[in-house]
Order: sequence, then structure tokens, then C-alpha cells
Amino acid sequence: MLGIEFVPDMPLNDLVNHCILAENQGFDAIWVTDHYNNRNVYATLALVAEKTKRVRLGPGVTNAYQIHPALTASAIATIDNISNGRAMLGIGAGDRTTLASLGIQMDKPVEKLKEAVEIIRRLLTGERLSFQGDFFRIEGAKLSLKCPEIPIYIGAQGPLMLRTASAIGDGVLINASHPLDFKYAVSQVQEGSPKAGFDIAAYASFSVDLDEEKAKKAVVPVVAFIVAGSPAPVLERHDIDSTDVDAIKSALAKGDFRTAFRSVTNLMVDAFSIYGSPDHCIRRIKELHEIGVTQVVVGSPIGPDVPTSIKLIGEEIIGEISF
Repeated sequence: MLGIEFVPDMPLNDLVNHCILAENQGFDAIWVTDHYNNRNVYATLALVAEKTKRVRLGPGVTNAYQIHPALTASAIATIDNISNGRAMLGIGAGDRTTLASLGIQMDKPVEKLKEAVEIIRRLLTGERLSFQGDFFRIEGAKLSLKCPEIPIYIGAQGPLMLRTASAIGDGVLINASHPLDFKYAVSQVQEGSPKAGFDIAAYASFSVDLDEEKAKKAVVPVVAFIVAGSPAPVLERHDIDSTDVDAIKSALAKGDFRTAFRSVTNLMVDAFSIYGSPDHCIRRIKELHEIGVTQVVVGSPIGPDVPTSIKLIGEEIIGEISF
């Protein structure tokens, strides 16, 4: 399965047109990111649902800190209704930095996510729910829509969240691009005894172009931010020098993006993105599939020119992969 991610930081007419193009080019799923500073994810998904016919669609990913799970259940059920049963829900712990900017403390994220997913699942079945947890308390809540088949994907990176994802989810969204990271991640997912048909999705920074240098140039800014936010074990796995990482972090903190992007090394680009010609991207996708990945999500930046890259993926890549 091949998915694509869009960030709703552009005029919605442009984003919807990108989604229509992606569907026409053969993509299977559309994920829309959920950050308070962009267009609202569910309003965006509603527009996409109205203008598409086949693709699955959902937030990639929301969280249980900013929005009560009952409201998330209502929102995704509405998208499922509008799209005639094509909704999927991506939910994770949330971004610590973003939550802090809203004055929200990330406390016991795994436990809170477990409660949220249970509440969402039960409400989607049409149950009148009373729930007493450590984080959420509900008395007699019930949705007017019944959508028990909506798959729930867990955004995960660390070992505990990866094992939790396979225990409570229908799939997992893993922010990574390299086979080394997926050899580790898939082993952790499998420890959680995933159900049959569990979808392991590589939520990858991706950039494709016939000109490999253009593809690389487009992905460098995204890689800079990924490197700055990566935990030490991941950086060590790829033999990335901490001095180089500190230079990027320091430059980003000062708003010196030019220096930050110039500090990104070839090793970093290879570790944290899938980029280059269609043939190169096909090889990397096939490597991930052999490890156990069952969906690749083409994430930001997609390529130097988004519509051109979407067409290139449809014409040169999708027909060469099968999973």
C-alpha cells in the first residue's frame, strides 16, 4: 500500500487538488497532519472526502492531549460518513514541543493513549459509554453515528509505544525511512503480538525527481529538523556525529536556517529520507517491504515540485511495487 502525507499549511484548494491528483495517480491512502497552527485537520479531510472517491483518508496523527477522545471519535465518524466508509484514524502521544507551547504537559503518554483508543473504539461501535479511567471519565456518552470498522493507527517510535501499537491498534505509523530503523521497529512491533493484517507503515520523508540533486536539495530542510529532534540511540544507530547534530540544533535555535541546512551531511540525508530518482526510491521501498513494512507513506517534501513528483510516483514507482 502506498500512502501520501499532506501538511495543510497551504490554500485548501491547492491541497485538495494535490489529493485528487494523488488518487488519480494510484495512491491508496491520504494522511493529513494535525497541528493547531495549520488548517484544521478535520475540516481539511471533509473537503478531501467530498472531492475523492477511492482513497482512504485520516489524520496523521492527532493526539489525546489537545482533543478529548469523544470529540475525536465524533470527528472521525463524521469523516467516515462523508467519505462513505473510507476514514482511518492516526493517533499518537503528541509532539512534546508543540504541547508545551500550548501549556500542556505530556504526562504518561502510553497510558493516556491506551485509554483514549479504548474510548474511541467503544464509542464508534455505538455503545452508550460510561468509563472511569486515570485520565478520562465519561458518563453515558453515545454517538449518533456507528462506525466500528474505522482502523486505528498508532503513531510510534520508542520501543514501549511500538509494542503498545501492535497491542491496541490496527496499524502503526513509524516516522522513519531507513532499513536499520525498521529492522529494530518491526522487531518491537512483533513483540506486541499484532493481530492478523496489522499494517506497518513507514511514514517517510520522501523526495523524488528525475534529477537526483534536485530531489536531495528539496529534502535537506526536512532532514535538518528530523536530525535535531532524533533521540541519541537513533543517531548512534546511523553513526551520526553528535558535533554535527549540535551544529544543526544551535543554528535552528537561532533561526539561522541557512547554516542549519548547510550542516546536513549526506549520511543524514540517507538515514532520514527516501530521495532521488524513481529507481533509487523503488529500491529503498522494496528493502523496507522485505523487512516487514506493508505501507510506505510519501511524506514531506514529496519532491522539488509536488504535482510533478506525484505524477512521477504514479507513472514510474507505483507499478513497480506490490504490497
